[in-house]
Amino acid sequence: MTTNSDTNGSAPTPQELREQVEGTREQLGRTVEELVSRADVKTRAGEKADAMRSQVQEAAGQARTQAQHTAGQVLRMAQEKTPEPVREKAAQAGHQLAGVAGSVVAEVREHTPEPVREKADRALRTAAPYRGQILTAVTATVLVLLLVRRARK
Repeated sequence: MTTNSDTNGSAPTPQELREQVEGTREQLGRTVEELVSRADVKTRAGEKADAMRSQVQEAAGQARTQAQHTAGQVLRMAQEKTPEPVREKAAQAGHQLAGVAGSVVAEVREHTPEPVREKADRALRTAAPYRGQILTAVTATVLVLLLVRRARK
């Protein structure tokens, strides 16, 4: 650092020395803080992980939206191309299946151990928010299978 004493050739005064020391300490403090922030790998990794997590969540949301849209289009196309008698048969089969499924569920519940029932109930609660998408996918699958079966005959 350049001081007035440097220009006139005399030794720096104690006040000038204190100012130099204080300036050097401040500069050293900033340097140490910068080095600590660079060396704090855990924090930097956490920040990168947070950024990646938000990117993945956004991509998953977009993929979910696209899948729902595509499933809806497939269902509409299948419904448009399926003749009315086939759709009626599918609806009847669905109602029959629901009745049989209800009795099977009751029988299975009666013979299933409690821990297994608890896990199954937890799985059902997890799937409940996606009931519409699941039903859409199942319906589309049934319609496609009926179309394939019909085409083979």
